[in-house]
Amino acid sequence: MNAPQPTSRRRRLRRGVVILPSAFTLGNLFLGIWAIIHASRGQFAEAGWMIVGAAIMDLLDGRIARFTATGSAFGEELDSLVDAISFGVAPALIAYFAFLDTGGEWSWILSFLYIVAAVFRLARFNIEQAGTAKSAFHGLPSPTAGACLATYYAFTQTAFWERFLPHVPVPRTAGFLMLFVGVLMVSNVLYPVVPRFSIRTWGGRFSIFMMVAALVSAFTHPEYFFFPFSIVYITWGLIRSVFAGFQDRLPEGDPLEDEDPEEQEARELDYEDIRLRRGMRDGAPSDGEGRA
Repeated sequence: MNAPQPTSRRRRLRRGVVILPSAFTLGNLFLGIWAIIHASRGQFAEAGWMIVGAAIMDLLDGRIARFTATGSAFGEELDSLVDAISFGVAPALIAYFAFLDTGGEWSWILSFLYIVAAVFRLARFNIEQAGTAKSAFHGLPSPTAGACLATYYAFTQTAFWERFLPHVPVPRTAGFLMLFVGVLMVSNVLYPVVPRFSIRTWGGRFSIFMMVAALVSAFTHPEYFFFPFSIVYITWGLIRSVFAGFQDRLPEGDPLEDEDPEEQEARELDYEDIRLRRGMRDGAPSDGEGRA
């Protein structure tokens, strides 16, 4: 039996590398669906951790695609469709089942509005920033918004909430939180990307230290970490935009702005020019140069 050729092995290896980012994207989808199942069963804290896991998968699939240079238009579209479920539909349903189900016949409208904001955010991202190097996100990233909303329930069950915030109306706050993060997703607020890690600079070393501290906190006390951390990130973006200006380094041509395209000047047809060009194409002699 002939041994497989090196070219064939490289082709199979390349195919496996190309599939790897999509595998993480599908893992994101799996966790998003699982979060919906947990929420429908009343397991709201577990549903929140599924959304956190989906956000980690979303972070990894993009990093792997860039590291292996296997990004594609198909992968970008698949990622956006999955994100619409994991960070749009799933968190909205978690909030509905946990807080809004008994709030009246039309309380589900809040979930609908949040989902609309999430899909608008993703559509704008695809047009403006997908596949490009980013110094900041235009609007609150949907994974952050989804994780913030999904982990709110777990934070309300902590001893800290019972001791210091027992007077806060949990369902009403959840409704305001949905509207708040929904507006931020389609806003002009710029949010920083995850910093690059390096041991060569003090900034890179500090980023590594903060990431290690965050990982330790996330694994030891997740109910105290994820929701407060997302609130800090959201607040930091707002403060930064207030001092730097909301128009600082915004992408040009925001697709969410309803602007009519510039009207193009009408061009008059030169029938003599058309006749001469047709004659040249058919091989007939011409007595002049065509005009553009």
